[in-house]
Amino acid sequence: MPRFDIVAQLGSLRRYARSLTRDGADAEDLVHDALVRAYERRGTFRTGGNLRAWLFSIMHNVFIDRMRSRRSEAARIEQAGHLADASVPASQDHSVRLAQVREAFLALPDEQREALHLVAIEGLGYAHAAEVSGVPLGTLMSRIGRARAALREMEEGAPARAWPNLRIVGDER
Repeated sequence: MPRFDIVAQLGSLRRYARSLTRDGADAEDLVHDALVRAYERRGTFRTGGNLRAWLFSIMHNVFIDRMRSRRSEAARIEQAGHLADASVPASQDHSVRLAQVREAFLALPDEQREALHLVAIEGLGYAHAAEVSGVPLGTLMSRIGRARAALREMEEGAPARAWPNLRIVGDER
């Protein structure tokens, strides 16, 4: 591995960075990032090659990467601004309904809630969910089936006795 005389190149690197960025602080950051990248990729330097040109090339590439990243970030922010303008707050009915579904889900027995969460929310396949839960596949499928049936009963307006753990706010039972 050749020994690099980076210190001798710092003046040139700083001047070039200042020329690229037109800002002293950004130039120092660019020099730092370029030297880190050069260190990480020191194995790509050809013995006998021009160290200064190699470092300038790395600095130029770091600068271009930063510019692309900034443009991309600006485009994402602008896009998010357009989406935010188009968004409509959920209606009160939707919020109430979502709260009801959440309460019903949380009222499920632990095993059923865990199984349904892994499959329906986390998107795991049945086999992976069974492995995570440490139960046979059939047991997991049974738990999911019972959880879905209980949620369907709730949806169809089953009597309150079907949900003994579900309490209405202010209910003193």
